[in-house]
Amino acid sequence: MADSRRSPPSVWRNPWHFLAFGFGSGTLPKAPGTWGSLVALPFIPLLQLLPGWGYWLVLGLGTLFGFWLCGRVAEDLGVQDHEGIVWDEMVGMWITLWLVPPGWQWLLLGFLMFRFFDILKPWPIRWIDRHVHGGVGIMLDDVLAGIFAWLAMHALLYGVS
Repeated sequence: MADSRRSPPSVWRNPWHFLAFGFGSGTLPKAPGTWGSLVALPFIPLLQLLPGWGYWLVLGLGTLFGFWLCGRVAEDLGVQDHEGIVWDEMVGMWITLWLVPPGWQWLLLGFLMFRFFDILKPWPIRWIDRHVHGGVGIMLDDVLAGIFAWLAMHALLYGVS
């Protein structure tokens, strides 16, 4: 079984590994999830050019693709959830910022909120992280962290009635 803290050389040779490792950001030695979340940010202004339904479609396709991608790369590496696999953080960030106004302040706030929920893992995120395995398990906790952060962002944007 491979060490989940070491970056495999295949990240630089295998395009699926390179993508799952957030274009290499997951190879950084400290806080790969944070780096993967940062790598997701430059995509947000492009996604925000899409109509809301188009952005939503990208989120759905990115999530479904992530189930396969993260599962395949984890299986290739022989590690249940290698910490360098950050495609899940990228999709979680994209979810967080769906239908949020453009601007660096919102990107920063969304980044902080997503990292808060991804690290804290409130229920049911922690349960899913521990009990759901494979590509779905790798993705699902970050998708839920993104949804929690999205709800918090929209509560700030529109107030809680």
